[in-house]
Amino acid sequence: MLVWQIVVVVMLTIGYSGYYFCRSNFSVCLPQIGAELVALGLKPDADSAKEFLGILLSMGTLVYAVGKFVNGTVADFLGGSRFFVLAMVMSVGCTFLFAFGQTLPVFTLAWLLNRGVQSGGWPSLMKVSARWFAHRTYGTVVAVISMSFLLGDAAARAFMGWLLDEKAIWGIGTIRAFDWREVFLTVGAILAVVAVLTLILVRESPVKRGLSEPSAHPDNVYGERGEQARPDGLWELVGPMITNPFFLLVCGLSIGATLLRESFINWTPTFYQEELKYDPGQAARLSSLFPLVGAVSVILAGVASDLLGRSGRAMILTAGMTCSALALTLLATSNPASFGLGYVGVITFIAFALLGPYSFLGGAIALDFGGKRGAALACGMIDGIGYFAGVLADLMVAFLSSRLGWPAVFGILAGVAGLSAVVGLCYWLGIIHRHRHGVRQSSATHPTS
Repeated sequence: MLVWQIVVVVMLTIGYSGYYFCRSNFSVCLPQIGAELVALGLKPDADSAKEFLGILLSMGTLVYAVGKFVNGTVADFLGGSRFFVLAMVMSVGCTFLFAFGQTLPVFTLAWLLNRGVQSGGWPSLMKVSARWFAHRTYGTVVAVISMSFLLGDAAARAFMGWLLDEKAIWGIGTIRAFDWREVFLTVGAILAVVAVLTLILVRESPVKRGLSEPSAHPDNVYGERGEQARPDGLWELVGPMITNPFFLLVCGLSIGATLLRESFINWTPTFYQEELKYDPGQAARLSSLFPLVGAVSVILAGVASDLLGRSGRAMILTAGMTCSALALTLLATSNPASFGLGYVGVITFIAFALLGPYSFLGGAIALDFGGKRGAALACGMIDGIGYFAGVLADLMVAFLSSRLGWPAVFGILAGVAGLSAVVGLCYWLGIIHRHRHGVRQSSATHPTS
C-alpha cells in the first residue's frame, strides 16, 4: 500500500506542477504580450494594453471560479483521476491556440477556455487523495502535494525566465532569447508529456490496485455516508455543505487569502519590472521566490496541522493573515528609492505567512469536510468562492497600479489581510467552542469517561 501511495503522491504533485507551466506563462510573459499588442496595433499604448490584459486575467479568474463549482461536482460523480488527465490535455490545446493567435478575440477565447479546463485540476486531485490516504495524514499529504502549485510554479517561472534570456549551452553555443509565443509552445509540450505519465501511473482508488481504502474523516458533513465515493444525487451532495456554518467561515477565509495570493502570483513580475526596474528575466526569477519560500511554509503548516488538529489549522490561518497584514502595511508606507531590495524580502516573507495557511483551505480542510463523497465539491466550493475575489484582485491591481501607484495596491491588500485575520479568529474560536461542547456532551453521556 505504501509504495503505491508514494507513487500517487509523486504523480499528483508532478501532474499539478505541469498545470502551472500552462498557467504561469501568462503572468511571466505579460509585459511582452502587452508590447506585442501595441506593436500589432491592437492597443494604442502600453497602459491600455496592460489594462486589457488585467481585464483578461480577471475574466479568466471568473471563469476559473465558476469552473471550480462545476468541475468539482463533475469530478465527484465521474471520478478524479480521469478528470485530472482530461483537463491537462485540454489545457495543452488552449495554450497552443493562444500561441498561434493574432487577434484579441482569439487571445481572449484561448485564455478563458484554458482557465475553465484548468479549474478541474485541483478538485479532481483532492477526490483521488480522499480515497488513497487516511484522514490523520491529510495535512501532511496535502502539504506535499501542494508543492505542485508552489515549487511547480517556481520551477515554471524560473524555467520561463531562462527561456526569455539569451542562453549559452555547452556543445551548442549561444541560443537567442525565446519570444513569448515560443515560451507558450514549449510549456505546452511539457504538460502533454506529464499528462501521458499521469494516465499510466495514477488510479482512482487503492481498490484498482487490489488494496483497501482508508477511512474518511469522521467529522465530514455527510457522516457515515462520507465513506461512499459516489453521491446519490446533486442536492444530497451540495446540501450538507452549504448548511454547515464552519464550512461557510472557511469559504470566507478563502475569499481574502485567494485575493492576496492572486495579486502576488499574477503581478509580482510586473511590479519588479515597473517599480524596481529589473529586466524580464530577472523579474521572472525573483518572482519565483514567492512560491519557493511558500513551499517551506506549506510543509511546516501541514505537518503541524496533523499534530494540532483542526483547531490548530484555524490558529495557523489566523496567525498567517495577521502577519501578512503587518507586512503589507510596511510595503504600503515604504519608498522604493530607499527600500529597494527590501521589497523583495518583505514580499518573500508574505509568501511564508500566507501560502501555508492558504494551502489548508482547498486541501486538508476540504478533505475533512467532504470525505470521500464530496471531496472534489468541498474543494471546488472553497476555491471557487475564493477565486471570485481573485477577479477583483486582477482588476484592482491593474487599475490602481496604473493610476495611483503600487503603494495604493499594497494598502488595499493590507486591509484585506486584516479582515481575513478577523474571520480566521472567529473560525478558530468556533472550533474551540464546538470541541469543548462535544467534550461536555461526551462526559454527560458517559459519566465514567
